[in-house]
Amino acid sequence: MDISTACIHAGYEAGNGEPRALPITLSTTFRYSSTDEVARLFDLSESGFFYSRIGNPTCDAVEKKIATLEGGVGAMLTSSGQAANLLAVINLASAGDHIIASSTIYGGTVNLFSVTLKRFGIECTYVSPRATKEEILAEVRPNTKCVFGETVANPALAVLDLEVFAQAAHEAGLPLIIDNTFPTPVLCRPFEWGADIVTHSTTKYIDGHALTVGGVIVDSGNFDWKASGRFPDFCEPDESYHGVVYTRDFGNSAFIVKARVQLMRDLGCYPPATNAFILNESLETLPLRMRKHCDNALRVAEWLENQPKVVSVNYPGLPSSPDHDLATKYLPEGACGVISFVVDGDRDRAAALLDHLKMIPIEVHVADSQTSVLHPASSTHRQLTDEQLIACGVEPGMVRLSCGLESVDDIIADLEQAFAQI
Repeated sequence: MDISTACIHAGYEAGNGEPRALPITLSTTFRYSSTDEVARLFDLSESGFFYSRIGNPTCDAVEKKIATLEGGVGAMLTSSGQAANLLAVINLASAGDHIIASSTIYGGTVNLFSVTLKRFGIECTYVSPRATKEEILAEVRPNTKCVFGETVANPALAVLDLEVFAQAAHEAGLPLIIDNTFPTPVLCRPFEWGADIVTHSTTKYIDGHALTVGGVIVDSGNFDWKASGRFPDFCEPDESYHGVVYTRDFGNSAFIVKARVQLMRDLGCYPPATNAFILNESLETLPLRMRKHCDNALRVAEWLENQPKVVSVNYPGLPSSPDHDLATKYLPEGACGVISFVVDGDRDRAAALLDHLKMIPIEVHVADSQTSVLHPASSTHRQLTDEQLIACGVEPGMVRLSCGLESVDDIIADLEQAFAQI
């Protein structure tokens, strides 16, 4: 099934006389006629819904759709992208363990790994997104539990060499987790390049209209947890479920089942059915939207490269990008709709550019139907000096532009009039 068709039809199929649109199941709980039935649910010997903290029919349909789109065996929605990355990692790592991550991942994820997980006894080592297999393997320890990266980094826009990271991870007996938020499965399916687990912030392109905060974890079903020898929790009895062995009882769905029945059970970061319904509606138009986002971004990036007040433009779709070779390989249909560029001058001049925009709003958000812009030095990195900004890869004059679905001529016209005033 083509991905455009799957975006519409996967996950939910109306039966005879049933609603054509995915129903919203607004119920926290579900009735059963016998205690034996409920007992089987809690023993994990039978599937079904009993409490919407860990599973709901509306959410389930969207999980099945996203799993189909990514080519996985199962998926689990979460309350945010941060929650998705947290649960994906701690489903593998515990206190005393270690993980490896690409150095260019989203700043919020860096803080999660370097600060919060550290408080819970999990250590993270960072490697370049251009690291060789040997460089990645050099960071592997006996207690390492996974390798983590982003297909296209937010906001650095670095493209990860998925095959190299997958080869290194698998040689060490480790799963590769990939945050695929910016490309979505329309532009890249990391499982096809060796990834084992995929996460998304569904808040971004999957929603695409700034309506819901959410995330999702998708399991490829390809990683051999038993053969690795590093994951006894998957291969030994779970006494909290009367001796269930995830690899034995759930086969290639072991990872996603364990994430749901252990972590979602205990942490409860599941989204409401209404949010899942909105995601389902948005997913139906995802292929159309991604093509427009990419077309607009490439046109704007090309225009920015020719502006005398622009020092540099960072967009993987440009031939001038140092990541263009990887974008051509992994993202042949487009490199997402986000651009970063550096304005000639100091942070005040870059901020002035944004203040003169008329159509394009200043927002702490990306991947929306509306074009938006942000000056990190005046917002998310406001506490840093110019020297500190450069040290962390954010130049004082850097602007992050998320190209929406408007006419590209109107986007460029707004930028043009703003540049004329600085």
